[in-house]
Amino acid sequence: MHAEIHAEALTLDTHVDIPWPDTPDPRGVTQRCVDFTRMKAGGLKAVVFIAYTPQGPRTPEDHAEAGARAEAMLRAIRDTAPGEGRRIVTRVAELEAAYAAGATAVLLAVENGNAMGHDLSRLALWRGLGAIYVTLTHDGHNDLADAARPRRDRPEPPTLHGGLSELGRKAIEEMNRLGLLVDVSHASKASMMQAVQASRAPIVATHACCAALRQHPRNLDDEQLEALRDSGGLVQITAVPSFLREPGPDGRTVASVEDIVDHVDHAVRRIGLAHVGLSSDFDGGGGVTGWMHAGETGGLTEALYRRGYDRQAISALWSGNFLRVWRRAEEVAAEGF
Repeated sequence: MHAEIHAEALTLDTHVDIPWPDTPDPRGVTQRCVDFTRMKAGGLKAVVFIAYTPQGPRTPEDHAEAGARAEAMLRAIRDTAPGEGRRIVTRVAELEAAYAAGATAVLLAVENGNAMGHDLSRLALWRGLGAIYVTLTHDGHNDLADAARPRRDRPEPPTLHGGLSELGRKAIEEMNRLGLLVDVSHASKASMMQAVQASRAPIVATHACCAALRQHPRNLDDEQLEALRDSGGLVQITAVPSFLREPGPDGRTVASVEDIVDHVDHAVRRIGLAHVGLSSDFDGGGGVTGWMHAGETGGLTEALYRRGYDRQAISALWSGNFLRVWRRAEEVAAEGF
């Protein structure tokens, strides 16, 4: 039964990094966790590829370099996506149409608002290239918001803005106007809680886990989960071992699909099924026993089914809940300001 459910579901992985600058073409056989061959083998029907930029020193030169990299990465994703049976998707209706047609859907997003610098017009550029969300921060504070993990390789205070900066609030307003989802993965608790209040559209954490099960700076505590729920938002439980389990005596962390389902269970009990989803963070640190690459995507569906999730619930976790949040962001943009 789980295989049938998996075959029918719109399976969407909302956070997959791409190697850069040496990016193997996903149309061929690669060592990437996610390429189109592995997606087909694993029944993964849609993927959000990420234009990620690391946090630099917050200088004009750094902002210009990060902005150029983000744009180049978005264009590279676009250039390698089209082909027989594949479509670039930028709106909910387009994803639904691709799924109905049996096409593989390629979506795009930007990770780390630092690449915007102080130029809000970059958000419109990214949206025009197809991005559906922007992750406010990465590791290290930027000029928009404080991060959950300050950079360790240079002196950096625990907080820089006390959450969002004024620029960060303006960026969220512009993202709402454009229909870009606001992703609070990597943001500090203060940044995340303030973003929920500042955004007119629901907030999403595209790759995070539950602090109640694993205390980690990148995980969300129950207060944060409840804030997401109250905003109509969503947490996408992700396959990063260190977010799922404590390290073993040897310092290594080994996790499995069962650990992902443990975190899904906790989030569902705490905030309800409608506010929980799934992601891998493949090629960015994600990968657990039973779901090490896109070709093994069915392993997670099987684990969910064994735990008692039915067809409707599995469909909601894989994509239904994310589509609801994304659709609301589109509606907010259409309402105007």
